Amino acid sequence: MARYRDAVCRLCRRERNKLYLKGDRCYTDKCSLTRKGYPPGEHGQSRQKFSEYGQQLREKQKARRIYGILERQFRRYFREADRRKGVTGEILLQMLESRIDNVVYRMGFARSRAEARQMVNHGHFRVNGRRVDIPSYLTRPGDEIALREKSRNLSVFKELRESAGAGSVVDWIEVDLEKMQGRVIRMPQREEIDVPLEEHLIVELYSR
Repeated sequence: MARYRDAVCRLCRRERNKLYLKGDRCYTDKCSLTRKGYPPGEHGQSRQKFSEYGQQLREKQKARRIYGILERQFRRYFREADRRKGVTGEILLQMLESRIDNVVYRMGFARSRAEARQMVNHGHFRVNGRRVDIPSYLTRPGDEIALREKSRNLSVFKELRESAGAGSVVDWIEVDLEKMQGRVIRMPQREEIDVPLEEHLIVELYSR
């Protein structure tokens, strides 16, 4: 399965925005964007003026990088969001937020979405009692996500439980940290999705 393997801090610098791809490090002075607030590369410090298309492209790339999704899969998400009734941009973000790897991160069981993706890949979580190891699995309201019994003694989860979670627990997810489980109450509203995105630019890009 293809995935990005280069330094993720370069992605934040490229988008000139904190994408919080490295968890706790992004909140410290070690953050690359804090130390070098310009895009990577030979011409990174030169002035850049984006065209309308360039702005739309950068917004789409930013969304892909935040959620760790490749282009083909992201395009499928957009087609499905466009097919459903409602505001396409908001539906797209709701679909991305409902991915099991993002839900695990939002529950506070991982320090970053990349870490949550790895945990799901390794089969540490169950959805409604069934083992799920596909990070792109879309959860629905009412779904219960729980850490497997065999995984609860692993040091990484013990540390998370003792530190009262690492992610940003949100109102649309109910979490029981002691039992290391949670439930998706409802789909998130746009104002509850705290990602630095202007989704209408993504819609405009794919509608060209």
